[in-house]
Amino acid sequence: MKQGRIIIVSGPSGVGKGTVLKEVMKDDPSLRFSVSATTRAIRPGEIDGVHYFFIDKPRFEAMLQNNEMLEHAEYAGNYYGTPEKAVDEALSQGISVVLEIEVQGALQVMRRRPDAISIFIAPPSFEELARRLNGRGDTPPDVAAERLRIAVEECKNAPKYKYTIINDTVSEAAAKIRAILTAEACRSEYTTI
Repeated sequence: MKQGRIIIVSGPSGVGKGTVLKEVMKDDPSLRFSVSATTRAIRPGEIDGVHYFFIDKPRFEAMLQNNEMLEHAEYAGNYYGTPEKAVDEALSQGISVVLEIEVQGALQVMRRRPDAISIFIAPPSFEELARRLNGRGDTPPDVAAERLRIAVEECKNAPKYKYTIINDTVSEAAAKIRAILTAEACRSEYTTI
C-alpha cells in the first residue's frame, strides 16, 4: 500500500483556501482533512473527533510535553493543535492528510516533517483580497482592514513553502493543486517499481 503524504495548505483570510480545497477533495477519497485538537468548549452541533478532538488543558499540555503535536497555537485562552498520532494513522493507511492551517503552524509542521507538501495560496492582488474581504458582508471594515494587514505579513512567508498558487479562479487553483499532487506522487523517492 502506498504511504499517504502530509499536505499543508495556508494563505491569508479571504483568499479562498476552503473553497479551493473543497473542489480539490470532492472526488478524491485518498485525501482527508486533519482533525485538530482544542481545549475550547464544544459548541452545539459539533461532534468530538469530527470537528475537533475536544480535550482539557492538562491533557493538551501533556501532549505538548510528550512532543505529540505536529503544530500548536494558543488563541483566546485556548490551545489548538494537530495531533501527530491521528495524522500518522491515516498516512499508514495510504490516506494523504490535508492540514489547512495558518502560517505559524505550517512552519512548525515543515520543520518536523520536511517531506510534507507545502502549498501557499495567495490572492491575485491585495486589492482583490480587500474586495473579497469587504464583499463577504459579515466582516466590519476595521476587521477587514486588520485582516488585510495580516495578509500582507503572511504573504511574506510564501517563499518558505514548496509551492505558491495564485487563486485567480477556484477551478484554476484547484487544477494546479491537483497537478502538484500528481507530480509529487511521481517523485522517485515515493514510487516503487
